Amino acid sequence: MRSTPTASKSGTALVIVAAALGYFVDVYDIWLYSALRVPSLNAIGFTDAAQVKSVGEFLLNVQMGGFILGAVAFGMLADKKGRLAVLFGSILLYSVANIANGFAMNVPFYAACRFLAGMGLAGELGAGVALVSELVPKESRGWATTLVATCGVAGSVAAAMFAKVFHWQTGYWIGGGMGIALLLLRIGVFESGMFERVKDRSDVKRGEFLALFRTKERASRYLATILNGAPVWFFAAMFMTFAKELQAALGVQNPISVPDAIMVGAIGLTVGDVVFGGLSQILKSRKKSFLIALALLTVGIASIFFTKDSNQFYWRMFIAGVGAGYWAVFVTTAGETFGTNLRGTVAITAPSFVRGMVIPLTLFRNAITPSTSILGATAITGVVVLVLAVWAVLRLPETYGRDLDFVETDDPVPSGASPA
Repeated sequence: MRSTPTASKSGTALVIVAAALGYFVDVYDIWLYSALRVPSLNAIGFTDAAQVKSVGEFLLNVQMGGFILGAVAFGMLADKKGRLAVLFGSILLYSVANIANGFAMNVPFYAACRFLAGMGLAGELGAGVALVSELVPKESRGWATTLVATCGVAGSVAAAMFAKVFHWQTGYWIGGGMGIALLLLRIGVFESGMFERVKDRSDVKRGEFLALFRTKERASRYLATILNGAPVWFFAAMFMTFAKELQAALGVQNPISVPDAIMVGAIGLTVGDVVFGGLSQILKSRKKSFLIALALLTVGIASIFFTKDSNQFYWRMFIAGVGAGYWAVFVTTAGETFGTNLRGTVAITAPSFVRGMVIPLTLFRNAITPSTSILGATAITGVVVLVLAVWAVLRLPETYGRDLDFVETDDPVPSGASPA
């Protein structure tokens, strides 16, 4: 592992490739649980549909809890010790946890593995995006982060395919093995020059999570960043992970399997990442790309509620997936919105908190289900999430082409940045 204030083109390319492959493994492991939820729970003794759903939700929430704790820890580490420390530490943690998960034979051990895996998975994307964003020229930054995010989302397609081919234990061991192998690729990756310059400044405080809430403007900016990405994981959790229960409620004839639902949704997400990541570059606007994506996602989700057969479900899941595929623009904007001394913290915590929002969203949906229905509760939850996301987009500054060499202070305007 080496540090340098600047990096050559080949060094930058290595960082992009390492970040992209790292995120591929990261997303593969995230979606592996969703794809293997039913067969793995059946194997440890849960065969009743209601039990599989309740235990499955519990384990998903445990994993998301790990995301939240890991996000804060690794986010602060990224700004205090560097992006590379997180890239190595996070992947080692979730790789070991997934290998152990293949030996799970009871819920407590399974939950412990998902919690530790969630902690490790929290750090991968944000650290990679922060590093890439700080190394690539601002005019082409969006293309680089789109490549990273698109490659990563393709990991969910791989998870769904592997779940159909391999035994559930083998699926976890493959994920852990890929992570260990990836560590070798990361030897020789350079640290960000922007971070190195800030690290040497005694007047700049780095990696203070509570600093995000020290001013009203910064707290509002951070909240908007998180709410902006919430619809992506609303779709991922409510429609992809629990596709079996959703199709049962809709009365879909010949319902498709959960791995197939994840695969078609993930293909849509991958296409959407390319489309909306590219669109944000072509239009020279992150905000316009967000709004177009949210409009398509709204149409796609609404159409799913009127699905009655598996062919319709396939296509409508794909369309909604494309609309939800603005994750590349989301993670890019998260890194662009904050200064170098808090960029790692935000780039790691924001995506992880978005994933962690699955917990309150699931609890909210379940709380209102008795007074309506599972479909009605899901629809109401979706309306709330989408409306808040539109508010968030309108609240956020336009960050396309922004110079990222600035720091956050307690002044009204971040040091080195122009007012947005």
